[in-house]
Amino acid sequence: METLKFQAETDQLLQLMVHSIYSNKDVFLRELISNAADALDKLRLETVRSGAHLDAADLGIQLEVDREQRTLTVRDNGIGMSRDELVDLVGTIARSGTAEFLGRMQESKDSGELTGLIGQFGVGFYSSFMVADKVTLVTRRAGEADGTRWESAGRGTYMIDSVDDVSRGTTVTLHLKPEDAEDRLFDYTAGWKIRELVKRYCDFVTWPITMADDGEPQTLNSMKPLWARTPSEITDEEYTAFYAQLSHDWEPPLETIHVRAEGTFEYQALLFIPAHAPVDLAWRGRRHDIQLYMKRTFIMDDCEGLMPEYLRFVKGVVDAQDLSLNVSREFLQQDRQIQLMRRRLVKKTLSRVREVMNGSPDRYLTFWREFGLVVKEGLLADPDNREAILDIASFGSTHDLEQLTTLRAYLERMPDSQEHLYYLVGTSREAVENSPHMEAFRAKDVEVLILTDRIDEMWVTHVGEFDGRRFQSIAKGQVDLQPEDEQETRVQREDFADLLPRLAEQLNAYVKEVRLSGRLTTSPACIVGETTHLTPSLEKMYRAMGQPVPTTRRILELNPEHPLVLALKDSSLPDADLTEMAELLYGMALLAEGGDLPDPARFTRLMAERLARTL
Repeated sequence: METLKFQAETDQLLQLMVHSIYSNKDVFLRELISNAADALDKLRLETVRSGAHLDAADLGIQLEVDREQRTLTVRDNGIGMSRDELVDLVGTIARSGTAEFLGRMQESKDSGELTGLIGQFGVGFYSSFMVADKVTLVTRRAGEADGTRWESAGRGTYMIDSVDDVSRGTTVTLHLKPEDAEDRLFDYTAGWKIRELVKRYCDFVTWPITMADDGEPQTLNSMKPLWARTPSEITDEEYTAFYAQLSHDWEPPLETIHVRAEGTFEYQALLFIPAHAPVDLAWRGRRHDIQLYMKRTFIMDDCEGLMPEYLRFVKGVVDAQDLSLNVSREFLQQDRQIQLMRRRLVKKTLSRVREVMNGSPDRYLTFWREFGLVVKEGLLADPDNREAILDIASFGSTHDLEQLTTLRAYLERMPDSQEHLYYLVGTSREAVENSPHMEAFRAKDVEVLILTDRIDEMWVTHVGEFDGRRFQSIAKGQVDLQPEDEQETRVQREDFADLLPRLAEQLNAYVKEVRLSGRLTTSPACIVGETTHLTPSLEKMYRAMGQPVPTTRRILELNPEHPLVLALKDSSLPDADLTEMAELLYGMALLAEGGDLPDPARFTRLMAERLARTL
């Protein structure tokens, strides 16, 4: 037996691991079982290469607890380690390179890039010292006669010795610390706790994990991940049962998405779209229900890196063959592999929604009713998939007051002479339909998209166009659907040449211009903005978020054929009376579009006085 000293830095490293690296001490069992599963995989691979016979039914991982001695043992009959390999494992930490390792760990921690340290340095085994005062490891490599025993309390020294009569594989025995609630140490000799950890972290490990807890050995893991099976072999009942286990939602999912990627980077995914939106869907900070596994070993259950915010309702599992994790395997690094998976999963999800839209309209309408509002966030946040999102989006329209329409369907109905995709934003469908801006479009049977979600104002301005046709708000810019009669237009302009500048002067604080309208048929006036202007509701939204936005003076348009406007033109009101009429006309236009009056009390008083004089 040899008693060897750790290098000076090793004790510091072990203290760092025990107290700093892992946020959850329970993961020690995951690390030990993961190492055991790797040893079994290596044995199977080496056997295949050598052509020898191997009875895989005899392979597995056994857990043993001794409550009296307070020990927990993890045993496998995998490939095992030779003495040199074991010394090398310890030496990875104990040799003179420890200082370099500590330095790199600190640098990585400071830079947020603890990439691949677990695989390079094999430190997962040392997580045992979080829960154990002493660790004993006995191992024998396949094909060798002698075994090796290693033991350490993690404080300065370790012992290593050759032993006889050792079974192939590796046995790790933890001499457990006392239970400590403040230090988050549980009684790891309790059968319920071991079963809970295996179910949480290692349920889908390929090899059977057994434990004899006051009786015959029982297999603790299912070993049957649904995502690893061929979709054609899986029943709807199995999908529904797995979804319920994953999400605690007992209603069948609306859609199931099975993904398998092969090649240089392999992973599998099983995603679900729920039938109903959760109550906290609007909260962008809600947890992401995507579980991440690596080689069927659980890593985390809130993996926000694999799905963007606008698809935060998607639930599921992603299992990769290899990932860049940090040293504790608890946090995902933002590297190319993650981005590749994210892009593929997003495209697959949007593609499936489009398939549902084309093949099952009722299910699609359920999807859009439940999740359409947050999906539209992607039009702002995900320019790479903007066209795909626009393709699956639906909106209200004047074409059919009962049904939604897609942009593609709108384009197909457009006459060749129409240049733009017309839309109007409002607080409700009723408000939009009754808006004075809609009058000429309704009279000419020109289709207008009805946008009533708060985010609509933001994305439609940001996106700009679809399939080469620009979006055009019917409440902005010049709109004239009437064939122009130059003679009539010239006469109208001459008739209103005195009134328009007088009204503009009276309303100078509110509007930048007063002009004749080509979009009104029944209302006396409406208010429009320049094409590049923010709408009042969008200005209000930005101010509510603390962003300073200058107040925009918009344009008052008059209907040159309305009796009230004609009466104003033909009257010779003094400036005081014209000021009152201008304010009333402006206020009515604001109310008609659902806007806020600048001075409601003054508007009410002016209206009452005018009505009294009329009567």
